[in-house]
Amino acid sequence: MTILPITISVGVNAPIELVWTLWNTPEDIQQWNNVSDKWHTPSADNDLRPGGKLSLLMGLKDGSFSFNFEAVYDEVRAHELIRYTLTEGRQSTISFSGKNPVTIVETFEPNDNDPVDMQRDFCEAVLNSFKRYAENNGRRTD
Repeated sequence: MTILPITISVGVNAPIELVWTLWNTPEDIQQWNNVSDKWHTPSADNDLRPGGKLSLLMGLKDGSFSFNFEAVYDEVRAHELIRYTLTEGRQSTISFSGKNPVTIVETFEPNDNDPVDMQRDFCEAVLNSFKRYAENNGRRTD
């Protein structure tokens, strides 16, 4: 059975230059890359170039669950597009359109282990966390 890709979008009321910077700077990723205030991203490394690696450690703040998110960039077009392949072979594409506001559209291949709705909700929560962070000019909102 083939599972269709999941697509989530969010509008961010901020200039594209700020959106791009906050999306890709490791210190900022650690601030916004969370699904709720119970989650955190204690480490983030990002070598934003084709062949470069994205490496995140995400988990619950209470330490009961964590996972590594690792990918290699396939394509990077500043202020427009990021495409990467996760270590297990799944692909993800993130597009950025507009100057201010900016629409971010993320399309990814879901994994076979977790319910599709859960994966969609997780991605949507992360994008909404980014929206709050970017619209607050990169200041924590929790």
